[in-house]
Amino acid sequence: MRYLSTRGGIAPLSFTEAVMMGLASDGGLLLPESIPTVTPATVAAWRGLAYPELAFEVLSCFIDDIPAQDLRGLIDRSYATFSHPEVTPLVAVGDFEILELFHGPTLAFKDVALQFLGNVFEYLLQQSGGRMNILGATSGDTGSAAIYGVRGKERINIFILHPHKRVSPIQELQMTTVTDPNVFNLAIRGTFDDGQAIVKAIFNDLAFKEQHQLGAVNSINWCRILAQVVYYVYAALKLTGDSLATAVDFSVPTGNFGDIFAGYVARRLLPEGLIGRLVLATNSNNLLTRFVQNGDYSLGTVVQTISPSMDIQVASNFERYLYYLQGETPARTKAAMEGFAKSGSLRFTGEELARIQADFAAESANEAETIATITGIHQAHGYVLDPHTAVGVKAAQAHRRSGVPMVCLATAHPAKFGAAVRNAIGREPEMPANLADLDQRESRCEVLDARVEVVKEFVARKAL
Repeated sequence: MRYLSTRGGIAPLSFTEAVMMGLASDGGLLLPESIPTVTPATVAAWRGLAYPELAFEVLSCFIDDIPAQDLRGLIDRSYATFSHPEVTPLVAVGDFEILELFHGPTLAFKDVALQFLGNVFEYLLQQSGGRMNILGATSGDTGSAAIYGVRGKERINIFILHPHKRVSPIQELQMTTVTDPNVFNLAIRGTFDDGQAIVKAIFNDLAFKEQHQLGAVNSINWCRILAQVVYYVYAALKLTGDSLATAVDFSVPTGNFGDIFAGYVARRLLPEGLIGRLVLATNSNNLLTRFVQNGDYSLGTVVQTISPSMDIQVASNFERYLYYLQGETPARTKAAMEGFAKSGSLRFTGEELARIQADFAAESANEAETIATITGIHQAHGYVLDPHTAVGVKAAQAHRRSGVPMVCLATAHPAKFGAAVRNAIGREPEMPANLADLDQRESRCEVLDARVEVVKEFVARKAL
């Protein structure tokens, strides 16, 4: 399996080379040269596998340069850190299935990918004798999951940017209370989009990237997307029994397009029809919903909401889907993204919009609708949603198909967003033991201006 850039400016890479490169050196994003399609017989063999065993089978479709025994070990170590034996269990809640993705160390779906990615980084650096300085931006959960994935690991330093006072208090503490010497938390005076733009600009400075051996943990890293493909396959096989005639729909709260793009890859990997509708759910920052509904991909102003991990206007994984939408033509993708960088807008033909709407449905939820969804689900079923998952459930309610299972991705534990949950149900959600004393722990963070040169100077001083 070889990996290419959406912009066509690099020679084909192996999987391990793609992981270490992160963002393609031509500014594009990395993708497999083709998405494999497994046979019905393969699907039958996968049914009933435990999550780590299924992960090995799915990942092996895309990874051919890590020996099987080593890959199994990386997977087993990654998911041994999860508190639930099924890793990503399905829970029936009324007419929906909730896919709980929050049983990892930081209680967010990002753990599913970042525990694995952290172990892959460590494995590859041990083999090469190299070093890595990880640089990433977070709107909330990626940062803590990335930090927990590499804290204390040799040959790795990690620098995570988050928007100062624009993440939940628990999200902030989960990052800043990790005081391992290889962890650097940087709070920037700006938005997540500012942080993401700074990270991309630094990665595009190829001399700086090479000098400091920068690595990526944001969902620009293909390994992140690949690890998330597994739980779509896991849920689909759980809910379809022995039948290939039954489709499963998914509703996905997303801001960066990464999680739902993993669903798009899973749908192409599995036999046609097994994964049905992919419902893209956004909060008031509805760039992606406008894109699906109207073909309008144009920048707006970031609105601060109770679902802060989705407070995004520039979806960093969108370019991957654009590449497929435009017929896997790198020159078109490069021109489109360069045009977007100048104008802040992309438009699509009627034919392209029809294809977009065949691939996705979309819905947005404002603050009142999000709160009402948390309240309604709790009153009807006694189940507590976090505000991101509530956005997905609201979208699922609008796009539920009779007789078709609908899986709602639960992307975070409700205790991470206590104020929003209290507003909805009148009490704080139950606090997991590993969060109970966060505010009593030592905390460390640097507050910086949201400027590329300021961040580069800090990284250069602290890099391995």
